[in-house]
Order: sequence, then structure tokens, then C-alpha cells
Amino acid sequence: MSITPISTEQLRKMNNSEGLIIQGCGGDLQEWVDGINEMLTEAEILENGSKFTNCYSFQHDDLTCILFPFGDMQLNIGKLAMWRIQTHETFGGTWLTDYVDNKLNGFIQEPVKPKCPIIGADSNIFNIMGIASKTLKRNNMAEESKEMCSRVTSSGSYEEALGIIMEYVEPCSEEEINEESEEISMEMS
Repeated sequence: MSITPISTEQLRKMNNSEGLIIQGCGGDLQEWVDGINEMLTEAEILENGSKFTNCYSFQHDDLTCILFPFGDMQLNIGKLAMWRIQTHETFGGTWLTDYVDNKLNGFIQEPVKPKCPIIGADSNIFNIMGIASKTLKRNNMAEESKEMCSRVTSSGSYEEALGIIMEYVEPCSEEEINEESEEISMEMS
């Protein structure tokens, strides 16, 4: 069992996740996790011997909170929803998505990196940078292209420069780009 401390910024990056947040957890956090596991087992919410083993703790509004992530937990979500409503006054229980939307200004959406055909291309860093720059510009990301080029040209090594490029684009091969173009053409026909 583990309770990993995280920041609210890390919580805001847990897109496509759901879980139960208990607010105002004072004292020993392991006792909280054990107690919630016991209560949810007795209420027949946790099924087939499931237990929350990897939880997260965070601080917000001067409260210590624990996130019980659902992941692939075996639980009765209907019973959990009723339990959460019935115990809200005691535990301040809320869903992860509701908490992030209502208290933390929503999830942080990671920018989608465009696919860039640099796999199999000439490995000269300036060639790779040029291909990446063109890809960014074609995807209406001219500012990002300019920023990337500036960072690459002031980097200290080939590996560092390549790492910077990977922050902006998703590497792929020319064949992958062609296959996707063909699929799009077929869908539009």
C-alpha cells in the first residue's frame, strides 16, 4: 500500500481518470485509507476482495485530501454514489472530475503534438529541425516552430537538441503519414 503526495497541478493532469476524493483527512493518512477500505467493503461497494492500495494525498484550501483512484478497481459504482452522498457531510466526498472542475479550474489539457516524419530521415540535426519546423507550421503552430528552432540552435548537444524537438512533435515515418492520408481520403469518399 502506498499514499503518494502530489500537487494540485498533478491532480489537474489526471485527465481521463476518475476516483473518490475525501477532504479534511487529519492525522495518520494510512488509517484513513484503511478505514475507507473497511467501510466500503462492509457496504459491499468494494467487490471480490478489492482494496484501494495506491492512493494520493494533496493539500488544498488548508485541507489534506486523499484521492482513491478507480483505475481497474472492482466496485459497485451505484452503491458508491449513494454512499458518497450519504457521507458527504462527514467526509466531503466528491468525484475527482467534479473536484478538479469546481475547485481547481478544470483539467490541464496537454497539447497534442503533430506527427512528424523524421524516422528514417537524414539524421543531421538541422535537417530534423527543418522537418519538425515545417510540420509545426503546417499545423498552425508557427510560434511553437520559432520557439523550438531557437531552443534547438542554442542547445549544447545533439541529444539535447533532439529532446527539444520531441517536446514539440510526435516522431513517425513517412509511411505512417502516407497511410493516415490514405485512410482520411477513403473516409471522405
